[in-house]
Amino acid sequence: MISKCISTGSFKNTCRYITQKPGATIILSEGVRSYDYKLMAKDFEMQQQLRPEKQQACFHGVLSFYPGEKPSDEMMEAIVKKYLQDLKIENTQYAVCKHADKAHLHLHIVANLVNNNGQAIKDSWIGLKGKKIAQRLTQEYKLIPALEKKLSLTHLDELRQPELDKYRVYQHITEILPQCRSMAELEKKLLQRGIEVQYKYKGQTQEKQGISFKTGNYCFKGSQVDRKFSYTGLVNTIQLKVTETLQQQQKQAQLLLQTQEKKREKSIGQEQKNELKPTSKIAKEPTRKQNNKPAKLIDAVIKPDLTYDYVPAELLKETEESRKRKRGMRISH
Repeated sequence: MISKCISTGSFKNTCRYITQKPGATIILSEGVRSYDYKLMAKDFEMQQQLRPEKQQACFHGVLSFYPGEKPSDEMMEAIVKKYLQDLKIENTQYAVCKHADKAHLHLHIVANLVNNNGQAIKDSWIGLKGKKIAQRLTQEYKLIPALEKKLSLTHLDELRQPELDKYRVYQHITEILPQCRSMAELEKKLLQRGIEVQYKYKGQTQEKQGISFKTGNYCFKGSQVDRKFSYTGLVNTIQLKVTETLQQQQKQAQLLLQTQEKKREKSIGQEQKNELKPTSKIAKEPTRKQNNKPAKLIDAVIKPDLTYDYVPAELLKETEESRKRKRGMRISH
């Protein structure tokens, strides 16, 4: 749930707007005739006359719920009462109207800033106070928080010119910011889209402490466009993006070096294998030949000569007689 306070000076126009919308329903009122917007406005104006110097006596607040969220009327009544109480808008007239003409349910609250005793109700910083109260009530009633703007759910064609320009500034910054690496780059890109960046400086120094965006006839503080678009928020976002980019580049460079190192080691290992293969072949070949030489010598001694297979008869006879003589000599001994 979010809160928004709208500046208005006329009870009549405000009452007409909140009650004449299609599907509008008054769910709560106090001290006014809510069945007719003209009579309602007349009741507000009569009480304002108790303090005529309070010209801006019409409070117009809007409480918007998350798209699709549908709290009961009883819960909405309790939320509104707590909201007004925390804003110190008490003991006075008010009317609450429910609008369901958009994707998000929202409540319009009109209240008199001149109370029933004719005393003025303070409205300083009431917009900021309303936002903080809405955030607290969102948690208290366990509603869905609105963490960021969703342009897809915003009806830009129904906004007044100042609000429309503010949303356009938000849209341009959202598109450009992820591409920027410095505030100067962001300033340059926004200027190309017709948005002028203005800085607020600390005292008489050159230290920047605030930022505004001017488009057309309207100028918005960064925090008004969105809380994260304050000067500090933008600087931190850009620095974080730059840091993440550097870390990613370092990681990629490290992976590239590791890949190149593995390829180099693999290439060196292959070269070493190629150098060892011829050496081992040469070393083994002489060994194999040397080992075969004794075998060939033995074969040559043991193996009979197949080329000369014929022996003369005289030689055989002489050999046989020599054997007989040797046997006879061994017997005589």
